[in-house]
Formats: sequence, structure tokens, C-alpha cells
Amino acid sequence: MKKILISLLMALGLSGGVLASEGGFHWDKFPEEKANDLPSLQNGAKLFVNYCLNCHAASYMRYNRLRDIGLTEDQIKKNLMFATDKVGETMKVALDAKQGKDWFGGVPPDLTVIARSRAGSGGSGADYLYTYLRTYYRDDTKATGWDNLAFPGVGMPHVLWELQGQRAAKYVEEKDAHNPAKTVHRFDGFEQLTPGKLSAREYDAAVADLVAYLQWMGEPAQGQRVRLGVWVLIFLGVFTLIAWRLNAAFWKDVK
Repeated sequence: MKKILISLLMALGLSGGVLASEGGFHWDKFPEEKANDLPSLQNGAKLFVNYCLNCHAASYMRYNRLRDIGLTEDQIKKNLMFATDKVGETMKVALDAKQGKDWFGGVPPDLTVIARSRAGSGGSGADYLYTYLRTYYRDDTKATGWDNLAFPGVGMPHVLWELQGQRAAKYVEEKDAHNPAKTVHRFDGFEQLTPGKLSAREYDAAVADLVAYLQWMGEPAQGQRVRLGVWVLIFLGVFTLIAWRLNAAFWKDVK
């Protein structure tokens, strides 16, 4: 219970950035076809373990649940387990909370239900994460050297920069539509400073895979729940038809 309360408080502490992005930068639509694609989920799990699990825990997710996305226990042990030897363990990290606060200005939040907690008026939590991980840019005025359009003033550095490369945000000055005497800065795209290991299209696909995994991790049984829900609706439909015919047969003689 204590861990759950801490995670909720951390999520609330970061909600200011979420609200800022809702009222500012437009969220891109997450490619929903990735959500149920096993190769995408498997690649997303690999990216999560290699790039996110160093600082962010997923303490309510067990490694053996990765069997639900088509991985064998042997594949999980050989390729995805670096912090423990037991496949039944949860995805914890060795990062000390005090160190995290000193380095990043706050303890890195648990990511188990991050996709569910980031939903807002701008779209789903997956939409937010898909936009957030694709809108980092260099800003030497920040302590980490990075900033983000979806989360201005973000404390987390761009952990995927080797894949995407380094970019700068371009702005143009124009008059405010509501106040012509005032000048505003409008975002006008990115300028690629250094190339990444992936092309722009490949990077977007990799981020979509990672977000698909984060979304799945928030509710690993969501596919089973949807399938069960379909059968429940079919049963209710058939039962309603039977009940309607029984009702008609019962009242036929009474009338």
C-alpha cells in the first residue's frame, strides 16, 4: 500500500507537465495497430529494459508476465533480465531514491501504469507518451541539456538520443492574433544536429513499439478482458432474445 501511495503522489507531482502539454503542444495519435501486435510488444519490452529500466522501475510487473506477449521463459532470462535471476521477480531498479532526486530533481516515477495515468483532454496516455518521446530537443540552458515540447521543463534527459540523434527546435516570431502589438514565438519544426542510429521513420516505429509495451504493461490482461467482454455481450444478446420469447409465450394465454 505504501508503494502505491508513493507512486500516486509522484504521478500527481508530474501532472503539471501533463496539463501544460494539454493546453499547449498538440499530441500526435498513437498507432493503435501496434497495441495488439506481438512483434511490436516484444521489441517494446526490449527497448523498455535497455533504456527505461535503468532508472524507472515497474514494480507491479513480473518478468514472467512477458510470456503473455509470446516470449519463452528462456528468452526472458537470456535477453531481458539484468537485475535479477528469478523470472518471477518484479521489475525493480537499483537506483537509490535520494540519488534520483539529486540527479534529476525528483525520484523517477514507477512506469507500471504510466500509460493509463497520462490520459487527458489532449488524448489517451499512449498519445501523450508517443508525442513526448518524439519531441525532445537540445537546450543548453537546462541542467540536463534537454527540453521537451510536450513536457516543457522536463527533468528527464533524452535517453533515446542515440537512436534519434540530436535536434534543435526552430521558432519563428510573429504577431499575436489577439494583440498585434505583442510578438510570440511559434514552433516551426526541428533541425537535425547529429544523426541517430535510426532514420526518422524507424525511430517513430521504435517509439510506437515502446509505447505499445507501456500501454500493455498497465493492463496485461486487457486482451483477455476484451475477448471475454465480447462473449458476455453475445450471451446477453441471446439470453435477451430467449427471455423476450418466453415472456411473449407466458402472456399469450393471459391476454
